[in-house]
Amino acid sequence: MKVLGTAVLAMEIIVMVLAVPIAATNGSLPDTRTAIIGAVAIMLVLIVAIGALRRGPRGIWLGWAAQVLVLACGFVVPMMFIVGGIFAVLWFVALRLGRRVESAQ
Repeated sequence: MKVLGTAVLAMEIIVMVLAVPIAATNGSLPDTRTAIIGAVAIMLVLIVAIGALRRGPRGIWLGWAAQVLVLACGFVVPMMFIVGGIFAVLWFVALRLGRRVESAQ
């Protein structure tokens, strides 16, 4: 669970970095700083979730909160609804399969 969850959250950080230029140039935000600040805030939540995932169930809840935040980015960049949905499914699968693998070991 830790390895798969960390991988999903790390990939999500990369996606957020790539979403900033789109959010800054699609005209839905008044300035570029808003897009950058929002993306950095979500990336910080993702980084904290990665760190907390190794310590216990708090990381799982932070990961779910991060999934909601990434889905909420769809209000600025509509494609993020699809990308966020894909990552939410990946997060669910990572938790589910990760628990099975860890219990088998």
